[in-house]
Amino acid sequence: MNKDTIQALQFNEVKKEIASYAISEPGKRTILNLEPSFYKKQIEALLNEVTEGKRILQISSSVPIHGLQGIEYILKNLHKGVAFRPDQLMGLFDFLETIEKLKRFMKDKEYAAPVITTYIYSVSELSQVANEIIKCIRNGRVDDYASKELLKIRKQLSTLEERIKARMEQLVKSSKYSKYLQESIISTRNGRYVIPVKNAYKNQMKGSVLDVSASGSTVYIEPEEISVIQDSISMLKYQEEAEEEQILFALTGLVQDHEREIKLALDLMVNYDVIFAKAKHSMMLEGTAPQINTHHLIRLVDARHPLLGKDAVPLNVVLGEDFDALVITGPNTGGKTVTIKTVGLLTLMSQCGMHIPVGKESEIAIFQKILVDIGDGQSIEQSLSTFSSRIKNIIGILEEANPQTLVLLDELGSGTDPAEGMGIATSILEELYKKGTTMLATTHYSEIKEFANEKEGFINGSMEFDVETLKPTFRLVVGKGGESQAFAIALRLGMHPKLIERAHQITYKEEKGYMSNIVKPMYELEKQLAMNSKYIRKMKHPEKEKEKQEIPFKKGDNVRIPSINEFGIVHTTADSLGNLEVLVKGTLQVFNHKRLSLYIKAEDLYTEEYDLDIVFESKENRKLRNQMKKRHIDDVILEKPEE
Repeated sequence: MNKDTIQALQFNEVKKEIASYAISEPGKRTILNLEPSFYKKQIEALLNEVTEGKRILQISSSVPIHGLQGIEYILKNLHKGVAFRPDQLMGLFDFLETIEKLKRFMKDKEYAAPVITTYIYSVSELSQVANEIIKCIRNGRVDDYASKELLKIRKQLSTLEERIKARMEQLVKSSKYSKYLQESIISTRNGRYVIPVKNAYKNQMKGSVLDVSASGSTVYIEPEEISVIQDSISMLKYQEEAEEEQILFALTGLVQDHEREIKLALDLMVNYDVIFAKAKHSMMLEGTAPQINTHHLIRLVDARHPLLGKDAVPLNVVLGEDFDALVITGPNTGGKTVTIKTVGLLTLMSQCGMHIPVGKESEIAIFQKILVDIGDGQSIEQSLSTFSSRIKNIIGILEEANPQTLVLLDELGSGTDPAEGMGIATSILEELYKKGTTMLATTHYSEIKEFANEKEGFINGSMEFDVETLKPTFRLVVGKGGESQAFAIALRLGMHPKLIERAHQITYKEEKGYMSNIVKPMYELEKQLAMNSKYIRKMKHPEKEKEKQEIPFKKGDNVRIPSINEFGIVHTTADSLGNLEVLVKGTLQVFNHKRLSLYIKAEDLYTEEYDLDIVFESKENRKLRNQMKKRHIDDVILEKPEE
């Protein structure tokens, strides 16, 4: 997968999230360097590892995995002729101890994870190496009992040091030398015992001056009578150091002899660290292992974008079954880009053996390449415009695309003249389809929606939009192109339906009624305005207002019926009780005129010569009436509706 795809789909962010669950640095690096696999059995095996890892974590969340601090460095220094230091050997011992704990832990979980628990059997027995290290190294140094020779040397050293300390204490407390001493203490210089003597009396004590104080008033003298003992101690220390080095080289050689087994154990520990990091991430996501296929079928059930968590709206889509190309339309910020990113990202994750947040019936296809054009990719250095940079990217996609490719195109054809952009977008879609690619594309062009509706292998999709709240629901609806939300929003905000109908006719070259779609807030506003103006008129001219209330509605008036929150057309004038018939959604209903409010007068809706019977009578009745004007028709009686 190329870097542009990885970056556009935010796959590195997912890997960083999973790496945060790893304990060891090698485990974190391994996760960050994960690459998609193209082999079905390998992907299924990787997904099964995560499934079994989750089962183990449900039994015990504390898996004995070593942090591996310094182990890689230790193994890198093998065969360089340098002995390991005691602290390095103790770090290796801790690692080998953890391997033994991991063996016991995994053997107890075979019933829950029959596959990954068997990996531990690939590690050879390394207890001999661990036992030898802990026998020779204790408390951060080579132990006295690491060898007989070392024990003998250290006993001799201990005896001589006790003797020299006793003799030095005698000298310090001696009345013969007490007047020569600056202080009655024993010091050491360069590992040798000395006595602080006043500078004026330095010639009064036989011995070697090893140091002088900063002021020059004190000299530090090694008495002659103990210098022989100190020479013996120095010799023994050289022998001790040589013996320790020999022991460390022997331990280093033992590690070198088991280098292969130790590295295998290290690789296994890292592998377990990666598996359990993926498993923890899956548990956090409530992820699952999708079915894997090689026939380009993508079936996502209740899929969520992994970086959006539980707030993501579930996505349901099928590609590669009845169609291979999905064209998604809808308003900005409606979730089109997130939708195509989700499909691409979940595919990448699955091919890397990661669980994904989908329903159990979901399937993911294996693709050799995922090619994307998301974002403008504008380059200041290359002086490319938004459109130019995207076209350059798409040219590369067209060159690489083949039947093993998933192509994701966002806002195809944007950034240029709409007519030309639409033409380019359509030709790109046609060419990619000829190459056999599986693709998802988003667009604003209604012409592309029509193209996808007619073209074999294509299907429309849209992002659902809630006209009541004027907000997208972020839910994908497959099989239906996006409606003109601009019209719905304008209507919702109070624009007259007649203007919206005319706009629809200009845009789509077809008639569509918006009268019945008028929304409540606009009505409430108009109702309040009408009530206010009515109250003002009544206060100014109460008699005229009373007279005006008695005027009945006319046939053809468009009225509002608050009790059912609908509109209707007046069919008959009011009777003596003030009741009249109103045509509502194709049926005549009776309402009292007090329960109606005038919305649009008949003369504002229809011309004088307009035949209102067209509104109230069915097409069949009008046809029969015209026929009856020309000749008699047996067994047919048509009553003329009352005015």
